[in-house]
Amino acid sequence: MTSASELRSGKGDRDENFPVASWIIHPRHRALILAYYNFVRTADDIADHATLPADEKLRYLDLLEAELLGKDETKGDTQAEAVALRRALAERGMAPRHALDVLIAFRMDVTKLRYESWDEVIHYCRYSAMPVGRFMLDVHGESTSTWAASDALCAGLQINNHLQDCGKDFRELNRVYLPRDALAASGAAVEQLGLARSPPAMLACLQGLAVRNEALLNEGRSLSAEIRDVRLGVDVAVIQAYADRIVRLLKVRDPLRERVHLTKLELLTFSLAGMIGEIGRRAIGRKAISRPGTAHDA
Repeated sequence: MTSASELRSGKGDRDENFPVASWIIHPRHRALILAYYNFVRTADDIADHATLPADEKLRYLDLLEAELLGKDETKGDTQAEAVALRRALAERGMAPRHALDVLIAFRMDVTKLRYESWDEVIHYCRYSAMPVGRFMLDVHGESTSTWAASDALCAGLQINNHLQDCGKDFRELNRVYLPRDALAASGAAVEQLGLARSPPAMLACLQGLAVRNEALLNEGRSLSAEIRDVRLGVDVAVIQAYADRIVRLLKVRDPLRERVHLTKLELLTFSLAGMIGEIGRRAIGRKAISRPGTAHDA
């Protein structure tokens, strides 16, 4: 069997809507985060492979899981990304739960092409996106009390991506994450996703989903403040700034007609805004703590 590495799309961490193991994160965490990212990216590329049959995709995903867990040592370590993550997790004494969760989502990508409702999409995000945030929090030793806000932010990031790539997903994979009930309510048809621009009904559906997703992203807005680790808190603030900007664009643009992504200038601008805002918030918080009674007197 071909190594899963050979099925990679070529997409890397710099192609994502969010920074992966950015310079903001402490160097001691980056190797583990990149090992996790490479495992997830490999599994994602398998699920999205244009020509690989479904049964082969599932076989590769099963193999990645087996080697992540070290279940079949008699055949050797054949899947580099799974082996690297297994060893990196072992060095930190961490369980592979968040990697196993994303494999559930990628199996869904192979076997499930349509979603009936918003709740079904959120259920998909429970396995495709939420484990990524939970993994980052676990790496930094954060409390599980942060998971609720993290889940909302990560699901929002995922749905932003679904809206951005809705045409490509339909044309290349016949996969539609837009809920059937939302399409029906707007009078839109799935086949319209193959057009070069959205008819009014489809545009209303897409922009309505962006509005709903903006509310979901707002549920995660408290995350950076809930995180103890300063570097991770700043990183999350940057990610939130990216997500907020993208969802605002999706509320007014047509992702079938144009590429709705951040420019390099926007990435820089919103990175700085996120960093400055979070560092400033933490500085104000420290001053308030150092002056007992100040908050009460105010």
